[in-house]
Amino acid sequence: MTDSNAGPARTRYAPSPTGPQHIGGMRTALFAWLFARRHGGQFILRIEDTDQKRSVPGSLEMILQSFDWLGMDIDEGPREGGPYGPYVQSERLELYQAWAAWLVENGHAYKCFASVEELAEMRAAGAGYDRRYRDTSAARAANLEAQGLPYVIRFKMPLTGVTVGEDMIRGPIEFDNDKMQDAVLLKSDGYPTYHLAHIVDDYHMKISHVTRAVEWLPSFPLHLQIWKAFAWEEPQFAHLPVLLNPNGKGKLSKRKQQFTDAAGKSVPVLVQEFIEAGYLPAAVMNFLCNIGWNYGDNEEIFSIAQAIERFDLKDVNPANSAYPIAKLDWLNSQYIQRAGDDELCRRLKPILEKAGYSVDGERLKRVAPLLRVRLKSLNDVLPMAGFFFDDWTAFSPPAVDILIQRKMDDQQTAAVLRDAILVLERLDDFAPEAQQAAMASYAKATGFKNGQVFGTLRAAVTGQRVSPPTFETMEILGKAESLRRLKLALASLQQAVA
Repeated sequence: MTDSNAGPARTRYAPSPTGPQHIGGMRTALFAWLFARRHGGQFILRIEDTDQKRSVPGSLEMILQSFDWLGMDIDEGPREGGPYGPYVQSERLELYQAWAAWLVENGHAYKCFASVEELAEMRAAGAGYDRRYRDTSAARAANLEAQGLPYVIRFKMPLTGVTVGEDMIRGPIEFDNDKMQDAVLLKSDGYPTYHLAHIVDDYHMKISHVTRAVEWLPSFPLHLQIWKAFAWEEPQFAHLPVLLNPNGKGKLSKRKQQFTDAAGKSVPVLVQEFIEAGYLPAAVMNFLCNIGWNYGDNEEIFSIAQAIERFDLKDVNPANSAYPIAKLDWLNSQYIQRAGDDELCRRLKPILEKAGYSVDGERLKRVAPLLRVRLKSLNDVLPMAGFFFDDWTAFSPPAVDILIQRKMDDQQTAAVLRDAILVLERLDDFAPEAQQAAMASYAKATGFKNGQVFGTLRAAVTGQRVSPPTFETMEILGKAESLRRLKLALASLQQAVA
């Protein structure tokens, strides 16, 4: 066989379709994608579904949604097609079976007829598979097969010596061959194991660089020996560090969904959970880049285009990294602040609509800029500004404890409301600057603090303790609606304390 890996960088992400896309796997995919883009190559999505028992319907759709949401384009894959398809392993079974047979015919693998009972005995002895069928003659193997006995195909791992592998992140690594098992390559049902399938696929799809989690490092010598048996030049390998729980203890589980950490922080771990939590895809991409890789120049915020210009697998830190979820909230707020008005509106509208609000596009264009510096998550729009999109005719004034500001009583609050109505009614210009100037003059003349007066107005017109800027809010509500709400608040307060 000849070298199939010449040419531009070709990387791949090969998930199993076992459910929603985990963020750890997405980081692996991102690093492979960045490397391919950095070196002008192709990024391939391949679905490894040979473990049929664990496959979950709809998983491919969830995986593709994750890539689409993050903006990671796929050059070849089940949806995109390509010259080396099919890109789903269960559709390539004949290829794996043919190459497994080739390994047997050329003395690199053998048929193992060990029964379930035999394997159980070996496990009980604690030594693993004892290679009892490794040297079975061709005639005896044919006889056992003729009897209808099921078999698997195992690889003949060298029994002595060492295997040396070069890892792009960790450098050269040496493994003792006598500590390796004769791994199963093809199961009795004709389906390959990962050990065989990914190598056959990587060769035929001309993959030049393999990125995968460090958990595969113990299998690295086995894979290198299989490449050697085929006489194929292997790709370059990078075994990525794993993500640890936010406290740095234990690996972030691939099976776990969103959980609450010791500090009470909600920790999303599935891409769908990031979408539902109101994170911007650009912020999540930036966040993932920062886990195990450093852009340099003390820069924590950078675009994907900038990351592509600098990314190299050799620069990945080999140490496992704690999952820095607290940093994501800060990053997300920074990206929201930098988002254009149109993008922010586009992101906020479906969140409001999903919550049951009827969204007027023109009003949203006026509201969104007021929120930019106040949102950590897009979902914060609901408690912060949902009132803008409620039925205004159904507005109810706030409870007394929300209306009365710090170091004020009900009588003082009522006085501020009565006076504010008179001051604002006289304004011909209802722009925020005119409102604020008039109410600041009122506060100075009466001895109230600006915060007390402004806070009373905010609570009266929004019904909330926290909202966008008070006078900008009143401008959007309009003079008539703002005055109506102030009068409702005054009447409600007087009734409550009567």
